[in-house]
Amino acid sequence: METTTIINSFLTNLPIHAPLFRSKLPCSFSATIHHPTSHVPAQSLTISRPPPRRSLSSNCSLSQDTDATSISATKVATVDSSLALKKKAMDVSPDLRGTSIFLVGLNNSLKSSMGKLLADLLRYYYFDSDGLVSEAAGGVSAAIALKESDEKGFRESETEVLKQLSSMGRLVVCAGDGAVQSSTNLALLRHGISIWIDVPLDMIAKGIIEDKSQLLSSEIANAGSYSEVLSQIAALYENLRTGYATADATVSIQKIVNQLGYEDMDAVSTEDITMEVLKEIEKLTRVKRMMEEAARPF
Repeated sequence: METTTIINSFLTNLPIHAPLFRSKLPCSFSATIHHPTSHVPAQSLTISRPPPRRSLSSNCSLSQDTDATSISATKVATVDSSLALKKKAMDVSPDLRGTSIFLVGLNNSLKSSMGKLLADLLRYYYFDSDGLVSEAAGGVSAAIALKESDEKGFRESETEVLKQLSSMGRLVVCAGDGAVQSSTNLALLRHGISIWIDVPLDMIAKGIIEDKSQLLSSEIANAGSYSEVLSQIAALYENLRTGYATADATVSIQKIVNQLGYEDMDAVSTEDITMEVLKEIEKLTRVKRMMEEAARPF
């Protein structure tokens, strides 16, 4: 199926409240789309009260109090994190002016889940460019076969998807590895803000071992042992690192771990990464605003 046909079929099914998409692109997607959700007002967020103390014994009471306090603290931290993200997104949105966000870097589940959360916070639409390439080819298996039998045709499909997406606004796009493999694709990313999500290679290798569906997006030939996959990822990373470095900003998982004082990488949450992305977007839009103000005549 042609990429433009897929994109066209999607647009015809867009909700009425998305006129921007209809005016920007003449076709529609049948691909899966992650719709933005409404912001939850702060006053609607509630925290469950801890269970009442029981007087079976002092030890039992102490244990229940400790558990309740721990649960309550966790809920408070979660709510605080959610509210902080919503506030930061609201601060960033006016200067962002609907500019699309392109997330580059070796693909993994952490990157995609963060992209969906970011789209929700900004009230944007979320797309995975590799997913659209797969739909155009007729499925993941067909896309992998196409890449192996017709590398040029596969790359052209990647470029066509990016071309269509870059012509739109208010998108968060989880871009595949092909997005940084040609000057044409890199130029298309300049239509929005590009951010490199730098995830440790061992985390990506573990993800591929656990989920074979990531083979297409990661461009790993086959999922063998952990050491084999890690070796392939390291080689791929070296080939793509220069392209990733052209992004407008970089968010490093290792840096987040150091800043927040976590003991290991697995402690980093989707919310932690999303907050760092919003901060980088805020910096970029602030610089752009300052440049625009400096260019105004007296």
